Amino acid sequence: MPKRVPSCCLRRWPWLLTLTLTSFLAACGGGPDTPTVPPTPPSTATAVGGTRAAAPSPTTAATPLGETGTATRAGTATRGGATTTPPTPASSSAPQNPTATRSATATRTVSTPAPASAGPPQQQTLSVPTGQGQTQPTQQRTITLPAGFQISVFAAGLGKARMMAWSPEGALVVSEQGPSGRVTILTDRDGNGAADERVPFTQGLRNPHGLAFRDGYLYVAAENQVVRYRWQGGAAAQGEAETIIPDLPTGGHATRTIGFGPDGKLYLAVGSSCNVCNEQDARRAALYQYNADGSGGRLHARGLRNAVGFVWQPGTGALWATNNGRDGLGDELPPETINLVRDGADFGWPYCHNGRIRDPQFGQQGSCDSVTKPALEVQAHSAPLGLAFYTGQAFPADYTGDLFVAYHGSWNRSIPTGYKIVRARFQGGQPTGQVEDFATGWLPDGGRSSWGRPVDVSVGPEGSLYVTDDALGVVYRISYAGR
Repeated sequence: MPKRVPSCCLRRWPWLLTLTLTSFLAACGGGPDTPTVPPTPPSTATAVGGTRAAAPSPTTAATPLGETGTATRAGTATRGGATTTPPTPASSSAPQNPTATRSATATRTVSTPAPASAGPPQQQTLSVPTGQGQTQPTQQRTITLPAGFQISVFAAGLGKARMMAWSPEGALVVSEQGPSGRVTILTDRDGNGAADERVPFTQGLRNPHGLAFRDGYLYVAAENQVVRYRWQGGAAAQGEAETIIPDLPTGGHATRTIGFGPDGKLYLAVGSSCNVCNEQDARRAALYQYNADGSGGRLHARGLRNAVGFVWQPGTGALWATNNGRDGLGDELPPETINLVRDGADFGWPYCHNGRIRDPQFGQQGSCDSVTKPALEVQAHSAPLGLAFYTGQAFPADYTGDLFVAYHGSWNRSIPTGYKIVRARFQGGQPTGQVEDFATGWLPDGGRSSWGRPVDVSVGPEGSLYVTDDALGVVYRISYAGR
């Protein structure tokens, strides 16, 4: 009988492949600060504060700047449940371009299905809405998850559901971009895994996005300002909001993400005003730090074109952020990044990408010198947004400390990619370089268009993973029942 390969070796093969590829490239003379792409054609340039002039791909809709575009649909949703169907193979990532030039200084990671030792993945049929609002019917869709996991609709009928925060009482608060400018409180009082109470907390804000609780306040980051409200224990906001950070730059990337660090400081991420340009406002393409009342603002890290999601790692207090790279350099460049962000870091945009790729328009010799390199690289145009370290106790033990990341998905790639939730494995507080698919199906196998777009991920008080979808106005709940 042939000998079986130990499961530990199966889990380590992506790391061994990366090590082998890195050694080969180093031997061939690959190195940092190497231009790898021709100049961007003028037709793909984006004016400061404007939208892209290039024609949309025939398979995906071009949209205004905002991480990598947002395809929204009119209409609404109703709540639906999940049923398990016979196992089928997990959906695969879009194929990599074998001709793309890579540097030996970077760790290139590719999403892969969960290891075989976890059991075969399984597809689940999910009843989901066909659009946002309150009038659209539902359709049966399938999501592929590792064995033992299940997905259901926690809430539907929202607008462009974006970021999430948990209230002191355990209610889920969701921001909704778009005309309503609303922040909504969702409560599951009977504990059945679906929201049974919905309270509009406030509305009329300009693209509300980031949310954070601190010292009896709910902080909300709108496109033009950061405001805070006295938290009323789950009731609608009373009185006027207090503006603590006014006059934020508007236009271009419209998302503003906030969070409180272990140091008690308020952190704010503002995306760039363009695809690639020299910014006039130092707050753009950067992370800023403030006191809780909005005073004392200072630059924390720069050169992050659009860090839509950031989170602090439990135990270490390290700050991790996603970043969406520039467009117009083809399907494979530059890779998207997940970054360990230290005070004073410069990630290079618009002059250098990924710490090694000179920008063909703005870069020059030496532009990549002393630039902070990413911790992880993933497929270009995946649009990684929200992220969360798993801190619950409801999933298998080997998920503890790993990082979940929502890929919003591409809008201008010849072969669409993204539209899924991935798991980045950590060991001893450090990434192993292994990034694997966790929840897929929003972009069906071989599909040229998606039916949903994940935005944010958050671990609930009971240990389930919650996911927002801004294309359908839905919050999903992923739980584990494989014990």
